[in-house]
This record gives sequence, C-alpha cells and structure tokens, in this order.
Amino acid sequence: MMVDVTVLNLIRLITGAILLTYASYTDVKTRRAANKLWIIMAIIGAVLLLIQYLDGGFPNIWYLVFIPIMIALMYLFFQMRLLFGGADAKALMALAILVPIQPTMLGEQLPLWKSFMPGSWIIFANATILFLLIPLSLLVYNIGKRNVKFPHSLLGYVITVEKAKQKFVWPLEKIKDGKRRLMYMPKNFDIDEELAEFEKVGITEIWVTPKIPFMIPLLIGFLVSFFLGDLLLQLVRVLL
Repeated sequence: MMVDVTVLNLIRLITGAILLTYASYTDVKTRRAANKLWIIMAIIGAVLLLIQYLDGGFPNIWYLVFIPIMIALMYLFFQMRLLFGGADAKALMALAILVPIQPTMLGEQLPLWKSFMPGSWIIFANATILFLLIPLSLLVYNIGKRNVKFPHSLLGYVITVEKAKQKFVWPLEKIKDGKRRLMYMPKNFDIDEELAEFEKVGITEIWVTPKIPFMIPLLIGFLVSFFLGDLLLQLVRVLL
C-alpha cells in the first residue's frame, strides 16, 4: 500500500513543531532542553524514514547520505563554537534524521521556494539568517528608547546592574583602568564579578547583550522550511 509522502511530512512538521516549541520554552526559562526531546525526535524520524524507504518514496536515495554528513557537521560546528549550545547541536542532529530532504506538502505546492539542499541544512540556514536579524531588532528598540550608541545599539540595550543580576544577559562593558570600555565576551568570564565592579564605582546602569537561545530561531527556521523553503538559496537567486 502506497503511503502519501505528504502525510509523512505532515507528521514530521507536527513532531518538530511540538518538540522544538517545548525546547524553546524550557530554553528561555532555564537555558536547558532535555536530551529526551532529541531522542524522541530521532526515533520518530527513523521510523518515518523506514516507512518512506520501504514504500519507495525517496526521489533520490543518495540524499540519505547527508544524514551522517549533517550529524558530523553539526558536531564539528559545536566543537568550533559556531554553535554555543549543546542542545542546539543535538537538535540539529535529530533534525537531520527527521527531515533528511526538503519536505513537500499539498501536492508539492509547499514550500514556495524549492531547494536541492538537505532538509536539516535548510533549517539551520534559515535559523542563522533569522538570528542575524537580532541586531536590527535591537537597533529599532534602542531608537525607540532614544538610547542610540554604536556599536552598542546593535548588540544590546541598557538596564540597571540590579536587573542584570536577575536576567540572562552578558555585560557589554567592563571597567578597565578605571574607565568603562566596550567588551565582547572573553573566554574566561564571571558575570557576577563584572557586575560587582560596576557597583564598586557607583555605576547603576550598563549596556548588556541578551542571551537569546538559538532554539527560538531554530523553531522558526524549521517552520519556514516547510512553508516558504530555503531562505538562503532564495536570497542568492534574488541577488544573482
């Protein structure tokens, strides 16, 4: 009995949306996402792969080679600190199994922008593009607050030192030689010690950058891949 690939892709969409939404929620609240989420995603993905394979539903069987390639690539990105969170890397590894090729639905009417890239790479590229829009959002926010200073306004916003202790943020400034200086996150960094330095010299407000979980743009990038498609490839097409 032939299995409709659209049905399998709908299951992939629902599975990924539920698990990534829950992971985004816990990541925002605690900066953690349970490993069992990715185990569940990988198992469901493997079952769907088996069903699709046995049913002859793969347009090109060689696309399955990209599963171990994408898993290895995401592990490499994590080791190179291109992915800062272990949960982000594990999510992308599980997505390589859940969405090995670009998913199609509604008789291939969706997504709007077709791509030859592996599904998990499309999701990762979409998420990265969305993540890079954050500096623009911060600039708009700071303009609204009439607190524009470059490059600070592209990287964060101003809050009190007391609030900084309670939120998931990195200080964008550091007291060095008695002066406030812009600082990007160093390798060895103790937030509490840095905030204490500001209090010692009587500074009550500082620039901070939010610790925005990559899981959120990953969720949006996942949904975009099903309905719009490959944002990066489409940008290249438009530019060329």
